[in-house]
Amino acid sequence: MSMTGFGHASTELNGKVIRVEIKSLNARNTEIRCKLPNVYRDREIDLRKKVIEVLERGKFDLTITSDGFSDEENTFINADAFKKYYQELNVLRTELNIVEGDILQSILRIPNVIGQNEGLADDEEWEAISVVIDEALHRIKQFRQDEGSILADDLLERVKNIELFLKDIEPLEAKRIDRIKDRLRKNMEEFAANHQVDQNRYEQEILYYIEKLDINEEKVRLGQHCNYFRDEMKADGVQKGRKLSFIAQEMGREINTIGAKANDSDVQQCVVMMKDELEKLKEQLSNIL
Repeated sequence: MSMTGFGHASTELNGKVIRVEIKSLNARNTEIRCKLPNVYRDREIDLRKKVIEVLERGKFDLTITSDGFSDEENTFINADAFKKYYQELNVLRTELNIVEGDILQSILRIPNVIGQNEGLADDEEWEAISVVIDEALHRIKQFRQDEGSILADDLLERVKNIELFLKDIEPLEAKRIDRIKDRLRKNMEEFAANHQVDQNRYEQEILYYIEKLDINEEKVRLGQHCNYFRDEMKADGVQKGRKLSFIAQEMGREINTIGAKANDSDVQQCVVMMKDELEKLKEQLSNIL
């Protein structure tokens, strides 16, 4: 399931059009920003709990708007605040020699100058609003599931490509070892021309060096990690992003070790391609729930 999504729903209630919008982005921890009309401010805690219960993790912006919410008879002017602002602005105008203009509109735009007699929504109204919220949550959850299916296909493609590049290394290994042996032999012959060499010690060192360059264990573990990644994607459950990220880290560790041991340009090319696929996979994983 993706962490990115959008859902909305609306209804008409008591002559008002109520709209609910929910947007989500990827995030390590859950973050919820609510923008609500004042009549619903006492419901914010319950609303946050519902979002976490349905959507689990992500960065969420939840907005509820109400067109026609404030009737004219419920609007009032805070006379004391208006007079105070008017007097102070006039004093400043005189001191700064500002030409007198219409400052009424400017004062009316100051917060708290115009207010509304708003109470809190009753249980019946909130119950109706909750239905709209549930619908918006259902839509964003469906959105995340649909996008998650697309991401899943891409992740599987990246894992498959890593396995293909890993397979391309196999025919290169024998040639790699032969080239390393030839290089060591030539270097040793040049050295032996002027120095005495213990042949037994020399052969032991060669075997030790070749073992240090062996990448078979890393290849096997990388293949196992790829299978584990694929199995985990097929397993039941929703929150897989973190676990898949841990598996991807282990895949990266094996790829890096293969690169460090390769000592061969052809093998290094395959390693670079695997790293590229792994980085693309990690970018997608950052958006997986």
